[in-house]
Amino acid sequence: MSKNIFITRKIPDIAMSMLEGKGYVVDVNTEDRILSKQEIISHLKQKPYDAVVSLLTDQIDKEIFDASDSVKIVANYATGFDNIDLDEAKIKGVIITNAPASLSAIAVAQHTIAFMMALATHIVEADDFIRNGKYHGWEPMHFLGINLAGKTLGLIGAGRIGERVALYASGLGLKIIYTDIKQCERLEQECGAVYYEKLDELLPLADFISIHVPLMPSTQHLFNKGKINLMKKSAYLINTSRGPVIDEASLVEALKNKVIAGAGLDVFEFEPELTPGLVDLPNAILTPHIASANQDARDEMASIVAQNIIDFFEGKVPQNILNK
Repeated sequence: MSKNIFITRKIPDIAMSMLEGKGYVVDVNTEDRILSKQEIISHLKQKPYDAVVSLLTDQIDKEIFDASDSVKIVANYATGFDNIDLDEAKIKGVIITNAPASLSAIAVAQHTIAFMMALATHIVEADDFIRNGKYHGWEPMHFLGINLAGKTLGLIGAGRIGERVALYASGLGLKIIYTDIKQCERLEQECGAVYYEKLDELLPLADFISIHVPLMPSTQHLFNKGKINLMKKSAYLINTSRGPVIDEASLVEALKNKVIAGAGLDVFEFEPELTPGLVDLPNAILTPHIASANQDARDEMASIVAQNIIDFFEGKVPQNILNK
């Protein structure tokens, strides 16, 4: 019997090819924008869908589950899954999966290193300086940066992405310190990383802080005013995880007052809205949630999403199931 699948926004074609190759009927939102909750519900009421492919911008909660009791699996096209109410999914008997692509981890790690290099060398500020007609010749004291070699990188989270960042950073000569819910022996062996059980002990020691934790109640505003004040005045804060991990208002205040040297943000607390004042800060580099925007990585994510659905309908346990 054919299965009906709804995809909330276009993703790489490999997903459709895999699903349609199994004889499934795949409907994709044809508008290149985020659908509202009511729009998703409206789509789900059009036919008895068996599966939904959601994006991290879709809030999948009780209202969504109630809209179509025929849906048996929601495959999230993302590594994170804070946009899905897992408790409600369990009540409704809906399987939830995610797409932790290995190439996605590499892409995010590369973006993190790019932030570090750009912050250390003032590349974005210098580019803006030239584009605004301010360049009138070489000056000995313009845009003085710092050497990365010998500096200390503090990793907040040592999972797949954090570990990859450590490998890249150690190759550039940075010392690695990290904190996580548990120690990572491989990270310590491969990079000489030093473990700190308490975040407060790590923060005053690092020249760069890079966040790689999932968003959950315990990490919401993990970086508040108090934590930011523990950082070195010369330190930089980088976030490629989830925006609400940082209290953005406190960060804006800290950057304005030079409490820390700068920040690189790919995610934002109220995404896509930005906290007032953030875009005016010359010591903040902002990118529009593109850390994993790598074609190979996105293709792999799409393949994982499709395979999760195929495995489920073929009676197998999806490899990336979140609520067994």
